[in-house]
Amino acid sequence: MASLSADTQAAEPALPAVCYQLNIRQWSQRQPYEPVWRAMQKFTDERDADTPDELWLLQHEPVFTQGQAGKAEHVLFPGDIPVVPVDRGGQVTYHGPGQLMAYLLLDIKRRKLGTRSLVNKIERVVIDTLAHWNIEAHVRDGMPGVYVADAKIASLGLRVRRGRTYHGMAFNLAMDLSPFQRINPCGYQDMAMTQLRDHAPQAQWDEVVKQVLTHLQTQLGYTECELVDHTDYV
Repeated sequence: MASLSADTQAAEPALPAVCYQLNIRQWSQRQPYEPVWRAMQKFTDERDADTPDELWLLQHEPVFTQGQAGKAEHVLFPGDIPVVPVDRGGQVTYHGPGQLMAYLLLDIKRRKLGTRSLVNKIERVVIDTLAHWNIEAHVRDGMPGVYVADAKIASLGLRVRRGRTYHGMAFNLAMDLSPFQRINPCGYQDMAMTQLRDHAPQAQWDEVVKQVLTHLQTQLGYTECELVDHTDYV
């Protein structure tokens, strides 16, 4: 596995442990964006009150995604990278190899969890993961995501449909950051982007995933996490 080479707000209390299972699907090969997005929609539309929540972990082929509030002027010169309008919140961002995508397909109505609270918990997962490598990270008011100094290291965007979420988090680990220069990331001109490799080159991909899973389980209170087969799932 390739080498990847916190002034923070007070931590929000983790949810109490519940007996809901979290199924984890992890892809080793890079995935095109649109089939994964359509699969998330399908899963969300077809799940019922007893369907376990799921976490999908993967990397995408290069793509710009434009959120529902996205403005065309924030896509500066996409060049050969496709731009896909999607149904999450927020503006335009970039996904590509070396970026960990964590898609959260959760029944927040069943969990009695508000969207803002969920965003706070996801941000805390990233902050606590970065702390493992003694990296101070923080959030900004009105600007969802996680930052190291003045640069953004993780972006968040969710869609809630009938009390169930999809989309999720993009965590920059060891990637080519230059495509971000072709857009105004998240709608902000001259937004600086960073990645874990620039701060902790010794970090390994598998260890990052382990830390994310550990802190996600803590924040969301799952007592059972199971790695499940994803063959032909997307």
